[in-house]
Amino acid sequence: MPSQPEIRRARTPDVRAIRDLVAPLAESRVLVSKDAVAYFEGIQEFRVAEIDGVVVGCGALHVMWEDLAEIRTLAVSRDHLGHGVGGALLRALLEDAREIGVERIFCLTFETDFFTRHGFTEIEGRAVDPEVYAELLRSYDEGVAEFLDLERVKPNTLGNTRMLRQL
Repeated sequence: MPSQPEIRRARTPDVRAIRDLVAPLAESRVLVSKDAVAYFEGIQEFRVAEIDGVVVGCGALHVMWEDLAEIRTLAVSRDHLGHGVGGALLRALLEDAREIGVERIFCLTFETDFFTRHGFTEIEGRAVDPEVYAELLRSYDEGVAEFLDLERVKPNTLGNTRMLRQL
């Protein structure tokens, strides 16, 4: 059995490893591909899982509103799937959410069983009040557009499930 991962905040030198973890998942349309600059701009949102000095997993917490954030780019290397790396990353991201005052966590995923085991439930329709919805419409972030279920992102959706967890 592999060693337990160390979960830590990502640093700029981790961007190459994060991109390497995401690349096969983006090719199979499980995760959205991003340019390197997007990872550098959002590095403070990321946590990585490291085993024996090697980054084997990553995940990000993206704040969308006062009480709402999204789990993004949760990925684990093929060699470490099923060994608790994803769960450890998710727990760290949920703790980050609690520390900054977020009460609801959203995700778009194909891994519904994994997220259900961690307290997420499938949602349909709007998960925010009309006033917040109107404010979120001003965001340029494509993830926010996906959350809002906007028509403009429909052609680009991966066909994944919208899930939510209350902290």
